Amino acid sequence: MKFLTYAHQGNTSFGAIVNDGIVDLGKRHPELADLRAAIQADQLTSLAAEATSAAADASLADITYLPTIPNPEKIICIGVNYANRNAEYKDGSEPPKYPSIFMRARDSLTGHEQPLMDPPESEQLDYEGEIVIVVSKTGRRIAEEAAHEYIAGLTIMNEGSVRDWLRHSKFNVTQGKNFERSGSLGPWLVTPDELDPMSEHRITTRVNGEVRQNDTTESIIFPFRYLISYLSKFYRLQPGDVIATGTPNGAGARFDPPKYLKGGDVVEVEVPGIGTLSNRVETERV
Repeated sequence: MKFLTYAHQGNTSFGAIVNDGIVDLGKRHPELADLRAAIQADQLTSLAAEATSAAADASLADITYLPTIPNPEKIICIGVNYANRNAEYKDGSEPPKYPSIFMRARDSLTGHEQPLMDPPESEQLDYEGEIVIVVSKTGRRIAEEAAHEYIAGLTIMNEGSVRDWLRHSKFNVTQGKNFERSGSLGPWLVTPDELDPMSEHRITTRVNGEVRQNDTTESIIFPFRYLISYLSKFYRLQPGDVIATGTPNGAGARFDPPKYLKGGDVVEVEVPGIGTLSNRVETERV
């Protein structure tokens, strides 16, 4: 089943996609504040069954998409997690022993079909297509063999980066990863009954129709099972937490000359079985 968060006729809700329509589950279940609350209550399976036999309340064409999980406790991002991506740095380094990890703030992400904001402080806004794990339940020190039990489903992120601001300090990338609405999350969450999170997945990023990134999860250094286990050693993972699992090679900064985003560009990140996350770049006015 596909679940999403959206706005329609002035109201924000969450729902399930049935054919080309949306069953408004937030309206039907006022006791569930949002999709994160539905995950926390372990209600996705029963909600999916309910939605299957319900009439749609809105069409996909009539809604405004919001980030799939608009209010995660944690947005955890994994850096340099594809083997080709590590080689892309051309620094002669061996594959990393442990994952590189950083955090994003909620307001750094927007929804599907909403504008990505190109900030006036930089001319180096870049794209990074990523597959995202949404955590299903609370866990600490999770064994790798049990990791699949902690996945509510998968979604997509354009983990937008402002490249020159990544280098403003010596040991962190926080500034360049947290410009308001510089990235996106969506269009929806696909549950494991419809798409096996642990199978091989292809991810493709296009800018104005040109393929820039194209790889599969067979190339990742730290598989999903390992990431969940490793992160849970120091985090207490919570329902609705978001884990962006890394981007393949082909980001704009790696071209010669670089191909950074500008106003009017359209970025599409596609993962078969999930869908396509699409955003147009808009120059932010101040």
